[in-house]
Amino acid sequence: MAASFPETAISTERLLLRPLAEDDAPGLAAMMTDELVLAWTDLPHPFTEAYAAELARTLAPAHRAAGRGIVFAVTEHLTQRLVGLVELRNTDWRLRSTEISYVTASWARGEGYAPEAVLGVGQWLFEDRDFLRLEMRTAAGNTAAQQVAQKIGGISEGVLRSAWIVRGESGEVVVESRSDLILWSLLPEDMEAPEPEPTGWHGDHRYVLRD
Repeated sequence: MAASFPETAISTERLLLRPLAEDDAPGLAAMMTDELVLAWTDLPHPFTEAYAAELARTLAPAHRAAGRGIVFAVTEHLTQRLVGLVELRNTDWRLRSTEISYVTASWARGEGYAPEAVLGVGQWLFEDRDFLRLEMRTAAGNTAAQQVAQKIGGISEGVLRSAWIVRGESGEVVVESRSDLILWSLLPEDMEAPEPEPTGWHGDHRYVLRD
């Protein structure tokens, strides 16, 4: 039987990353109608509520059980509102390596949720699951995703030429074009620990985002 991630939740300062639920389907479908999601991801288009429910009910659990990765719904602690989606995929259990992709709802962009979520997953992978490498692939034109990789301390390792399909809409037609991908990696030693607090502080250990 293939190794697999446990069904779990990850908590950060503002966010809870948890398994998808069928109740997430309306919010998830609404989030995926955004033109940037269409452009930079390989998610189905159109991304319907029916597909979102199937993802939560069968596709995501099967993805985890088969050892390929895991899918997290990203929600705010304060409101429990769905703000994004994080997926681990192409997991290599021998190398203890996996690839991360992420989507942030259009209304939640600019709040730092994507780097916070990715950093939280990285901390969980390295400290709790004994992983040694986390990869990210960002389309050459996707500067927002590149900034996320930089903020968490990712190292750019090079360019994968003509390795991705970028999509756009022309009227009712989806137009595709090829794009280079930038390969980023994060290793345990790349994560920056915070400055020590004054004597007597006993808070949880966390890693910090770069400016």
